[in-house]
Amino acid sequence: MTNMMKLIEVPLGARVRLLDVHGRGLRGKLIQYGLHMGDCIRLLRAAPLGGPLLVEVNGREIALGRGVAEKILVEAECESH
Repeated sequence: MTNMMKLIEVPLGARVRLLDVHGRGLRGKLIQYGLHMGDCIRLLRAAPLGGPLLVEVNGREIALGRGVAEKILVEAECESH
């Protein structure tokens, strides 16, 4: 069984695998950002005072709002290729 959590719960610097997304139209929006199911994500920064999270995926940095990060399910282990 995988160790699933929300992206908002991931510690800084951790690498996780994108498993699922909850929310109407959110999956399509993430695909436009370059995030696909199964991708490895690294949490780079969390802005203070409820600001966005900065993640790295496929060599790109993407800012995600905390509301979006709350709807993204990830697994704790992601091995770099």
